[in-house]
Amino acid sequence: MTVNRTDLQRIMASLQQSGMTVEAVDDGALVQNGESRVALFAEADPQGGVIVRLHLDLELYVEEDSLPDILMGMNLMNQGLDYGSLNLDPVDPESSEPDEDDLDPDAPLMFAVLGRSVLWLQNLEKAELERLREHLRRFETEVTETVERTLHGPTGISA
Repeated sequence: MTVNRTDLQRIMASLQQSGMTVEAVDDGALVQNGESRVALFAEADPQGGVIVRLHLDLELYVEEDSLPDILMGMNLMNQGLDYGSLNLDPVDPESSEPDEDDLDPDAPLMFAVLGRSVLWLQNLEKAELERLREHLRRFETEVTETVERTLHGPTGISA
């Protein structure tokens, strides 16, 4: 069940009015507040309200050989997150040549590290849209800072 386009436009307009840069995409929006771009998707909740899904591409990729260590590290990082979580999404293998049909079957699988969050809005009134703005801001800040602190901190990631 998808939210109607008018509701998505109301969400986008509200975010723009608060100073965020918002760009429409096929089935959602890209929201920029600072340096990060968060994909926002909205759908109607069958029981009422609107479900907003947020996706933050961290531009981090891991190979399947590193998964045990990465998953353990992500689990530890997720324990400290209040507004979202880190997830892995498989990356579609791409061929090096546009007309090349056969992919290297021995190439390791790659996964993208993404920040994800879900927020339920009771309605699209001013207070709920303000709650969305604050959640979006905190989600982006929290996930970005956690990953940067882990990657660039004194111990770093060993995997």
